Amino acid sequence: MNIKPIKNKKDYEETLKRIELIWNALPGTPESDELDILATLAEKYEEANYAIASPDPIEAITFRMEQMGMDRKDLAKIIGANRVSELFSKKRSLSLKMIRSLREKMGIPADYLIGA
Repeated sequence: MNIKPIKNKKDYEETLKRIELIWNALPGTPESDELDILATLAEKYEEANYAIASPDPIEAITFRMEQMGMDRKDLAKIIGANRVSELFSKKRSLSLKMIRSLREKMGIPADYLIGA
């Protein structure tokens, strides 16, 4: 087992190849321990270099509405009729009450609704 830090893309790709080779290692074996360590290193490299930003709150709401087959009238029942147009025109930001309602009734994670 020769484990080293992942410093660049080449190291990352080599790590992925090794992970693929030992993917089916039996628990309790040296290969299983190596797999755990390499997977952790690869995950940290990915977080630092390939992070996916959270969506804009309005994009998250729009996406979820499409998934649920909702329109703006349906959304108005959740957050209030006047609020929908203000929200989509970005004249109003989400209130804590709206965030709670959207999370509870549409299943949108609060983290997405709070935004950056």
